[in-house]
Amino acid sequence: MDFAYSPKAEALRTELLDYMDSHIYPAEPLYHEQIDASGDPHHVPEVFTPLKEEARRRGLWNLFLPHKTKWTDGLSNADYAPLAEITGRSAHLAPQALNCSAPDTGNMEVLTLFGTPEQQEQWLYPLLEGEIRSAFAMTEPAVASSDATNIECRIERDGDEYVINGRKWWISGAADPRCAIYILMGKTDPSAPRHRQQSMILVPSDTPGVEVIRSLPVFGYMDQEGHCEIQFTDVRVPASNLIGEEGGGFAIAQARLGPGRIHHCMRCIGAAERALELMCRRVTNRVAFGRPLAEQGVIREWIAESRMEIEQARLLTLKAAWLMDTVGNKGAAVEISAIKVVVPNMALRVIDRAIQAHGGGGVSDDFPLAAMYAGIRTLRLADGPDEVHRRQLAKRELAQYA
Repeated sequence: MDFAYSPKAEALRTELLDYMDSHIYPAEPLYHEQIDASGDPHHVPEVFTPLKEEARRRGLWNLFLPHKTKWTDGLSNADYAPLAEITGRSAHLAPQALNCSAPDTGNMEVLTLFGTPEQQEQWLYPLLEGEIRSAFAMTEPAVASSDATNIECRIERDGDEYVINGRKWWISGAADPRCAIYILMGKTDPSAPRHRQQSMILVPSDTPGVEVIRSLPVFGYMDQEGHCEIQFTDVRVPASNLIGEEGGGFAIAQARLGPGRIHHCMRCIGAAERALELMCRRVTNRVAFGRPLAEQGVIREWIAESRMEIEQARLLTLKAAWLMDTVGNKGAAVEISAIKVVVPNMALRVIDRAIQAHGGGGVSDDFPLAAMYAGIRTLRLADGPDEVHRRQLAKRELAQYA
């Protein structure tokens, strides 16, 4: 394994670091000011327009794409990983400014891999252009959705249409006024084998019978894109909206989640790096009991532990990315599960230390740490909770001794 950046990744990394310094970080206060001034937590701040134009101009648009398109020659997972890390330093702005934010990235991958030419024309291309946004409707309030086969939402064929009934929640992106399409996972055949009961289908957000019940806060924070509870009642869409084949939903979900977990983990590492940087700056400039906090033994221990943990997590994530590039998602399954547990937990520890070093300011909105902690804490649940990934790891480990 060679984790040196390729010439392509190094060039993009240099460009992205400059873009972050010159455009993203200075725009962070304006982002919050524009949302607050609108009175709508899901308002799309005007600041995104110039940020997106600059990202396109610099060739930083749709970096997540692994295949060649008119926007990019495509990047391997190992090439994209250090770029995702950088965007994680400003998770509210940078990913969206580069058209590399979830859940759109995963949805675009699904449409690229499994969508028909007609589906791609109608939905994929506007997403790639950043003209619309999307949501992924899988999780349900009535069942333990950590086991995707528990899903109860029904997708029933009726002539040339499918009829959808069910309730979903934590549907990220659904409160954004630009959200035009959902990729919904539901059951088409409850009597089929367990992993062939589910299918995925495209549901335009303005379809009759789609009702957004509420947008859910995360530890009191109402995220711009929203995380919604949605009721689907006798929702009818054309049969041509089915993605792939009936019964293929579970396999499509697995294909979607692999790259997404790498992206989430690298952004987590970026957040941890920023938290460590904020902590070091804070303790260097604050004095307690007659000397700078940076000279206190416990503070130095926090800094050392944070640096070691970040480096360990990054190496494991880069290994997972390298394996995905060389042997595929299935061959990297152990490492993907491992990073999904290791990285968010690491980031939370680093951010928690930074909060402690900031004192009362750490839990306020004067610094980004509290919001970072709230957002990353959800990743111990999203894309499979820690316990599911630990279960998979233990199962594979024990298989050697069966």
